[in-house]
Amino acid sequence: MMSLNRRILFSATFVMLIFIVGIALTLDRAFYDSARLGVKDRLFAKLLMLMGDAEVEDSNELDVPTNLLDAELGHVNSDTYAYIVDPTNTIVWRSNSSLNKPIPPIALLEKGKKEFSQIMLNEEPYFIYRYGVAWETPTGDYPLTFIVITDTVLFEAQIERYREDLWGWLSIMAVFLLATQMLVLHWGLQPLRKVSTELAAIESGQKENLKGIYPSEIQVLTDNINSLINHEHKQQKRYRNGLADLAHSLKTPLAVLQGAIQGEEDETIRRKTIQEQIDRMDNTIQYQLRRAATAGSSPGMRLIMLRPMVDRIVNTVTKAYRDKNPHITTEIDESTGLRIDEGDLMELLGNLIDNAFKWCRQSIHLSAGYQGSQVIIQVKDDGPGIQSHEIARILERGVRADQSIPGHGIGLAIVRDITQVYGGELSIENNTTGGLCVALRLKQSKQH
Repeated sequence: MMSLNRRILFSATFVMLIFIVGIALTLDRAFYDSARLGVKDRLFAKLLMLMGDAEVEDSNELDVPTNLLDAELGHVNSDTYAYIVDPTNTIVWRSNSSLNKPIPPIALLEKGKKEFSQIMLNEEPYFIYRYGVAWETPTGDYPLTFIVITDTVLFEAQIERYREDLWGWLSIMAVFLLATQMLVLHWGLQPLRKVSTELAAIESGQKENLKGIYPSEIQVLTDNINSLINHEHKQQKRYRNGLADLAHSLKTPLAVLQGAIQGEEDETIRRKTIQEQIDRMDNTIQYQLRRAATAGSSPGMRLIMLRPMVDRIVNTVTKAYRDKNPHITTEIDESTGLRIDEGDLMELLGNLIDNAFKWCRQSIHLSAGYQGSQVIIQVKDDGPGIQSHEIARILERGVRADQSIPGHGIGLAIVRDITQVYGGELSIENNTTGGLCVALRLKQSKQH
């Protein structure tokens, strides 16, 4: 695909050429019309001078002096000539310059009528101006038609010279504009080239993110790229930490298993020990893998509505706890949503609702809503609750899955870790009327 620089340069050059050609054609037409109007005015001025020299006698005879004021009409080799036509369509007078010149078809014009046009005589173009007048005589009006004709040699030479100058200067201007455009384009695209250079440095490991100062239009792009890079780094770090924690957590169960195999205990005790360690290892693996797989906040996440997600999870969990059939109340507006990975949200709500079903007696209350720049999600049950010192232990950073309290262990640990990845808060407290209230405070992520 053509580079962005070439695409812009090609497009701008194409538009500029169209603009220059359009300007040239417009100016050419304007000058042509102006020059033609100049010819018309010049011929009309000669007509007026000829009418000033002409006289009609009482006998209706036309008298035009031979020494005309207009020397051009009196010169034999002039390119302009004139003649006068009487009511019988007869040429009653012609200028000295009309000798050996072609005469167009003769036609008498009405009084006051003017005609200016371009005609072909002997396959050569000429301009002709006709003017019909009615000369007042003692015997009445005497109609005459004054005609002036000139060839187009001077006119065409003027047009040709103008066009040469016009296209010459426009060509120079086009080259200048093209060079200026290339310089401006080079300067204008410099931020994009800088982004490309920094991205190459990131790929080669020389930089970790984009640190340059960019125009506001590109700053949004670079911020999103940095967010994606940071999100990827955090994800990789979670993978590494998860694998390291998993390896560390499996050391003790493996040692116990090794001891159980080599020990001399009763077979029943040995089986029990092995099963306990297998369950412990299974919980540890699930916890660490889920912790490492947490997506985390990143640009471009779509808005997920909470109410449909909660209803779907409740319907699923209800089938697993059919024997309890608690009364469930949900206070979540249809417009309440979060920009979060769907799998992470499913894990959060699924663990909280599952724990509520597990420990409730008769009722569960689910609620969610906006509070400032946060979304508050609460899950309440009417179960036995939990002792205060155990709450602090569960929320303590770094508590392993195998150290968690049964029933509130791996599930709440996963909820805690996912919440921390999204920069939120998890709080657990006992209800005043009994039971437990688990609250999540998550930030409303901005969509660029």
